[in-house]
Amino acid sequence: MGKPTGFLEYKREVPKEEDPLLRVKHYREFHEHLPEDKLQVQGARCMDCGIPFCHSGTLIAGMASGCPVNNLIPEWNDLVYRGQWREALNRLHKTNNFPEFTGRVCPAPCEGSCTAGLNGQPITIKTIERSIVDKGFEEGWIVPEPPKNRTGKKVAVVGSGPSGLAAAAQLNKAGHTVTVYERADRVGGLLMYGIPNMKLEKTVIQRRVDLLTAEGVTFVTNTEIGKDIPADQLKREFDAVVLCGGATAGRDLRIEGREFKGIHLAMEFLKANTKSLLDSNHEDGSYISAKGKDVVVIGGGDTGTDCVGTSIRHGCNSVIQLEIMPKAPDVRAANNPWPEWPKVYKMDYGQEEAAAKYGADPRRYLVNTKHFIGDDNGHVKELLTVEIEWKRDDSGRMIPVEVPGSEKIIPAQLVLLAMGFTGPENTVLEQLGVERDERSNAKAAYDKFATSVPGVFAAGDMRRGQSLVVWAINEGRAAAREVDRYLMGASNLP
Repeated sequence: MGKPTGFLEYKREVPKEEDPLLRVKHYREFHEHLPEDKLQVQGARCMDCGIPFCHSGTLIAGMASGCPVNNLIPEWNDLVYRGQWREALNRLHKTNNFPEFTGRVCPAPCEGSCTAGLNGQPITIKTIERSIVDKGFEEGWIVPEPPKNRTGKKVAVVGSGPSGLAAAAQLNKAGHTVTVYERADRVGGLLMYGIPNMKLEKTVIQRRVDLLTAEGVTFVTNTEIGKDIPADQLKREFDAVVLCGGATAGRDLRIEGREFKGIHLAMEFLKANTKSLLDSNHEDGSYISAKGKDVVVIGGGDTGTDCVGTSIRHGCNSVIQLEIMPKAPDVRAANNPWPEWPKVYKMDYGQEEAAAKYGADPRRYLVNTKHFIGDDNGHVKELLTVEIEWKRDDSGRMIPVEVPGSEKIIPAQLVLLAMGFTGPENTVLEQLGVERDERSNAKAAYDKFATSVPGVFAAGDMRRGQSLVVWAINEGRAAAREVDRYLMGASNLP
């Protein structure tokens, strides 16, 4: 695919980003676009590698290797190289309902397993993906495509995150009448309130929701299943139910001083910020402000980065990010070979902004928080931390061991807990009597997605646990196929 010698002739080029000190003054996306001629050159780098791993979507060492939705990457790279943009868009939509989401927020495991990256720089797959779909919207190629015939079957989808939207899109395409229930006031779930605007502008989500609505999907917001509507009512009123409620139970840090004010789960902070931004451009004051505060983010990953970037935009006094794991190496370690996801050191947008504003990467590695310290008003003012080393215990497991004499006091008037999620919330699963797995997720086999309750299916983070947006889309699409098969006896959905 592409130009046979392109990977030898051309260097990787990605779009420029707005200067960190300028972009922290707003909440808009800050990536520029490559012009078409440069995108064609990047498509030319796709190297006709024979056995491409970029679209394999396999799990190696517990991490994604290649694209989980099996995007036909070499094919649309070649089409872009040849200037056939509309054909590239059609090829992209064959496997991915929402490339405008993944092209913005996916960590791109496809690039981590790109053959060109074995001895050089991988293809700019994520950039090309986003450019294809953005051009599709700009040119008016993406229009509503309602199904020609309806089956008479009704399906309820609980949750409007990426898995719920993907399931709804596919089931509607099959001709079923789909109703999506969302407890928040806006559609999008994690996409809307879990990912900040500067990474994914909400007009991008609403544009796709409007398309789905025009195609016949019904969205019901401000409605929590299990509270506003009993879960078993859905079973009575619909032919099938798909649970896509996510893994929204945040992992807490139950240590001394947790009761002090000013300590919040990351999603409390991020959701309130985005809602206030969308409702009033923050004029209503209905958010947790970091302005003028020393902020400590406990936990790494995308959520921790989002907390850092948002705090800086509020005008925090300082921001520190604590990670219990060691700093990643600059290049792949011997035990992390291609095509595994490369576990290497990098600065994401939040760390880049912190470094530009405060002079250094805000992350401190191999640090554990022992307890919180409060002031006379019951508000957090400091953290007591200790450095740790990872050592093997008698059974061979790696455990954190405190380094004697390494205790430190860190000032903090706002602490954000970004340590991931423990699983789905209980209400809907308990009301329906859905069997759970050992991690508290809805128990349903991958590729089947049927729970222990007939007619009830589960997909996305509610089934697999905390994961990537692209895996959620994969599961929503696959669950839709199985629901279609359940309702009709067979399915033509991919």
